[in-house]
Parts: sequence; C-alpha cells; structure tokens
Amino acid sequence: MEYPRYYRAIAKRNIKSVFMVHDLIPLTHAEYCRPGVDKTHRNRIHTALKHADGLITNSQATLDSLTTEARNADLPLPSNVVARLASGVTARPPGARPIEAPYFVILGTIEPRKNHWFILHVWRRLVEQLGTAAPKLVVIGRRGWECENVVDMLERCASLRGVVIEEADCSDERLHAWLQHAQALLFPSFVEGYGMPLAEALALNVPVLASDLEVFHEIADDIPDYLDPLDGPGWIARIHAFADADSPERAEQLKRIERFREPTWAEHFEHVDAFLDALH
Repeated sequence: MEYPRYYRAIAKRNIKSVFMVHDLIPLTHAEYCRPGVDKTHRNRIHTALKHADGLITNSQATLDSLTTEARNADLPLPSNVVARLASGVTARPPGARPIEAPYFVILGTIEPRKNHWFILHVWRRLVEQLGTAAPKLVVIGRRGWECENVVDMLERCASLRGVVIEEADCSDERLHAWLQHAQALLFPSFVEGYGMPLAEALALNVPVLASDLEVFHEIADDIPDYLDPLDGPGWIARIHAFADADSPERAEQLKRIERFREPTWAEHFEHVDAFLDALH
C-alpha cells in the first residue's frame, strides 16, 4: 500500500482505488508496535489519502483517527464509509466444558497493547488472595512481538503454574468451547481499531470485562463492564464478582447481552456496495 506507483498505474487505466483501513495504531501508539512500523504505516495512510477514490473503515473510531491524520498532514480526506465487521461466529450447541474449574479467557496475539502483563499480575494477586480457589486464566493466542516480560511471567512465575493455561494454537471449535463456558472474556487493551473478540464473545452470550475504549462503546454500547486498563484493584474486584457462580453482576450483564445487536456481513456489504456504486 505504501508504493504510489501502483496507484499511478491504476489511474492510467481509469480504475478507481478503494482502501479498507483497519486502524492507525502504528501512528497513534507507535510504542506498541515494532520499530519502524510507524513510518511504513504513515506512508500507507498518506498514500491512501492522496490516491484513494474512497475509504472504508471498520469503525467510526478508526474514521475519526483517519480524519485527524488527514488534518494534521494537510491532506484531503476522500469519500468514506464506516462498515463494521461481523464476528463470523455461527450459532452452535455448547461444546463440552474444557475444564471443571471456573475460568476467564483473554483472547488475542500476545503483544504490548493487549495488556497481558497487567492481567498476569492481577492473577498473581488473585492467587495470593484465594490460593487454590483462584479461578483459572486461559490465554488464547500466539506469542507476538516485544512480549518478553509476558513470556517471563508465563514461563517463570511459580504462583501462576497450573492456574494460567496458555493456548497458542487453538482451533475455532476449541476457542468457542473455551468462550461459551467462561465466566467472562477479559479485554484489557490500551487501544484497539475494532475489537473482534468483544463481538465474538457477546454473540455467544459470554460476558465481557473490557477497557473503557471509545470503539468498544461503539460496538457494544453499555453491555460490557468497563474498567480503566490500569485499574488493578478494579479488575481484581470485578473478577472476584464474576467468578462467583451466583454473581449478580454477571447476571445483570447477561440480561444486557440479550439486546446486543451483532454486526452482520449482510449489513457490512450493504454499506460497502452502496458506497462503491456512488463512486461510479
């Protein structure tokens, strides 16, 4: 995307170019990405702003970031549309419970902005408080980049052994089984362009404890329980509450989930198709 020669060649053939922009995280939060990715991604985004006939974003939050970048770079903002992404979760009967003990799930590639390190420290405190009664934590996702401190906790923290379960290669079927029986999905990210695990969990009627991010409110309104991603005591208290089999807080969120309206691919392409038609 960062090479303008493609778009010059496309323009010579009278072909319109449309970009799908997922997020601007390497620009807005370079500290969470590999070194140098911010420069490459800025080139991509600026190329899109200069050459695209249209832009599709996955959320209003992403479009807002794109609008800010265009203004800061003194570049025009092409015609655009927001088309939210469907989770791809299909209705199916609950699978067998993976483990008997109560557990929580954190889902996503292990990388700094996902805040795994924080959650692992929360879990160490839970073990200190509850001992063998502490709920399990299931970490689903492959190890990514600049996550050495998380790997140290996973491999060397004695108090987390047998309490934290790492699932690096998880099939869709097993992922859904883990989610369906979880006390809640934990989503403590510092920043997200969309947040697919949030939509996946709510589509499966699974409660979510999430960072208080604008894009999460856009997708899920007031359904999840929101917390500051640095509020250790707050997360500990909410996990304590949701671990209880008779948790009133969890029951209240399950009632709110009944009004969750999952984005669908049909709606996504209604927006996209109408937008593309308008560009002709």
